Amino acid sequence: MIGFVRKTLQDLILSVPIQTNWEGMLPAVPVTGITYNHREVVAGNVFVAHRGLKVDGHDFISQAIERGAVAAVGTQEFQDLPVPYIRVEDAREALAYLSAAFYNFPGHDLTVIGVTGTDGKTTTANLIYNILLTADKRAGIISTVNAVLGDEVVDTGFHVTTPEAPEVQRYLSRMLIAGLTHVVLEATSHGLAQHRVDGCEFDVAVVTNVTHEHLDYHGSYQAYLEAKARLFSLLADTAVKQQGNPRLGVLNFNDPSYDFLHKIITNNQASYSVWGDADVHAANIRYGADTSTFTVIGPGFEQHIQTSLVGPFNVSNCLAAIAATVIGLGIDPAIAAKGIASQRGVPGRMERIRMGQNFMAIVDFAHTPNALRQVLETARQMTSGRVIAIFGSAGLRDREKRRLMAEASAELADVTILTAEDPRTESLDDILAEMTDGAVSRGGVLGQSLLVVPDRGDALRNGIRQAAANDLVIACGKGHEQSMCFGEVEYPWDDRTAMRAGLAELMGMDGPEMPYLPTQD
Repeated sequence: MIGFVRKTLQDLILSVPIQTNWEGMLPAVPVTGITYNHREVVAGNVFVAHRGLKVDGHDFISQAIERGAVAAVGTQEFQDLPVPYIRVEDAREALAYLSAAFYNFPGHDLTVIGVTGTDGKTTTANLIYNILLTADKRAGIISTVNAVLGDEVVDTGFHVTTPEAPEVQRYLSRMLIAGLTHVVLEATSHGLAQHRVDGCEFDVAVVTNVTHEHLDYHGSYQAYLEAKARLFSLLADTAVKQQGNPRLGVLNFNDPSYDFLHKIITNNQASYSVWGDADVHAANIRYGADTSTFTVIGPGFEQHIQTSLVGPFNVSNCLAAIAATVIGLGIDPAIAAKGIASQRGVPGRMERIRMGQNFMAIVDFAHTPNALRQVLETARQMTSGRVIAIFGSAGLRDREKRRLMAEASAELADVTILTAEDPRTESLDDILAEMTDGAVSRGGVLGQSLLVVPDRGDALRNGIRQAAANDLVIACGKGHEQSMCFGEVEYPWDDRTAMRAGLAELMGMDGPEMPYLPTQD
């Protein structure tokens, strides 16, 4: 078991690879933690001030000092503070490396596999994690669903992004103390752009795909792609590890991101492909309602794969996991196959809801045009009946995808029901109007193949009531998430609970109550 060694302020600043304005000796005062939230400061903390989307942490430096901060770090000029103030070029980068240093750089003693991409990150991360466990590796995982730290499972939040740097490094440290040797870390574009995973010392980096998403934040597809690419750039920063580090980049040969990422990776790389010539590719693919089977072909091996994950996109996710573990970590392909076969699904990803009904009910996280299109294409293969799709699009996020998602559903689903999905402070009616225009432009007929039901609970009820034997009802966009935002309030919400409530009402049986949303009023 590895112990935790507390650092002084002087030790901490000297151990991080960032430029500061400090000259001379810093006081050897013990540091008790690193935080960016002035409300969470306790005695002995270092407070890192950075500018957020709504507030500027520099405005709260005095409050942090009053609460016991022994030093402050930021990018602005400050004079005559009662504690040392260390000025840096990038406060978020400083937050990441200070956090890593505070926990004695736990990533250096772990094998760290990072997974990024627009769609499929969580599924691929869980597949890699399951393969590691099957190979008898002591593994943990930090995903947008939860963090598994050995025997402990920690909720990582209401919505989906990589935890902030102090939380990431704390999780890594706890894994190391628990005796784990491997960790799978899901890295979002926000997490990468905001340096939340800097200092993790990645050994393998995997990308699923890079499609239309988060342009509200990144500004352009190229900027979004470059944020994803930071994961591969971080491979080059990984120090030599006693356990070895392959520094392998795993790329999707079928994705438009391939050419860009292929050129920027300076370390080893491996490609995968559902079709076409790649280092790891699939053959003899067979899709069923509840399983997918294929042969994976890689350097010096062929292996039969069977998985309960359905659809071409999940074959791609399996290939990514195989490339990362078999090529990257030297795991036997047969062991990887067993790990994939034992994966019983990921919460909120093509999750079947069964209550004895004579049609399929599914909850999925698809919230991008690409993901929705792939999910609906897979749904077509799963049923001989109609596909009834229920989804919305988030407020204060990428507006262009609203129309694109509605267009995809009008083309691929028999019935499209547009509804609420985290409208936040935007007008829900305006969001639904944009989506309606997109669906109508692709042949959706209001009142027939296209319905607009603002309350999500009523939208699910509507889809369930319409379903006949062998139809498929799928609610997309929320997946595993546990809340929905109206205004600035997070209301408890789980699509799976809501789907069960609607099914129980239809069948006249005991079940959960439909969760409350303000659209019910």
